[in-house]
Amino acid sequence: MISFSHQVKDEVSKLEIEKISAISELSAIIQNIGSIDKNIKITIENASVARRIFNLLKITFDIIPKITVRKGYNFNKNLIYILEFADNKHKVLNTIGIYNNLIPEEYIVSDIEQKRAYLRGVFLSIGSINDPKKSRYHLEFLVNNIEYSKFLSDLLNEFRLNSKVIKRDHKYMVYVKEAEKIGDFLRILNAYNAVFYFEDIRIYRDHKNMTNRLNNCEQANIDKIILTANTQVNQIEVLKKYDVFDLLTEKEKIAAEYRLKYPDVSLLELSEIISLETNTPITKSGLHHRFNKIKTLYEKIEEKNNSKK
Repeated sequence: MISFSHQVKDEVSKLEIEKISAISELSAIIQNIGSIDKNIKITIENASVARRIFNLLKITFDIIPKITVRKGYNFNKNLIYILEFADNKHKVLNTIGIYNNLIPEEYIVSDIEQKRAYLRGVFLSIGSINDPKKSRYHLEFLVNNIEYSKFLSDLLNEFRLNSKVIKRDHKYMVYVKEAEKIGDFLRILNAYNAVFYFEDIRIYRDHKNMTNRLNNCEQANIDKIILTANTQVNQIEVLKKYDVFDLLTEKEKIAAEYRLKYPDVSLLELSEIISLETNTPITKSGLHHRFNKIKTLYEKIEEKNNSKK
């Protein structure tokens, strides 16, 4: 089954690109998955990305790289695509701004479109996005060097993506976890099919989470109502047990009798019932005051009984 990351890379690989943006994109790709020796060798698993790199080299430098296809290592069923070229190696490295440099030259990311192109190249080479339908929201890039990880994080944060960096084993992970920011990143890539899919899932999950929170809140309120009512019933029964119920005022007795009659309703519902059946209006606040009086008497009786023990 094709992963969400793979689908996004397939979409991005088909985007048209201007020559100046192609240079920025190639800079990121060669920096992250290129090895430089006598020739330049780029290794990638995604066939669409491999075709894009081939076309970028052809359009930008008129280079036709040699392509080798191999089976993946360690029982990996995916094919590995290797693009190699030696002609104009120095010109390419100088042009893409990474000749003997870890961080690309400033002109590679000098304006907004070049920055977007560079991030597109980074994503195509080492980016990964979780499928929002299956797991938590997560976008990451795994790089080898702390200096480059900070450069990449700063570049992402120029678009207000709130990226962070953590060390993972011997590498550094640049990551974004906020759903809204990951959606913004997909827009930066111009991966609009992925944006529609991602946002649909995000809206659905947000709605579902909100519904769950409301249900949990409602259940918590119900539990609180039942606990309060049971406590009041218990206090009233104790007053009757010790023959001190008549110490209550007439209004407090009415509240107590209605609580025993309706032990499962909320204080608001009980105030409405009493108002309707006695034709004497009583608010929730007024009823709460009466039960506080009942509680005070109950506590005195309990204190007196405990002192006798």
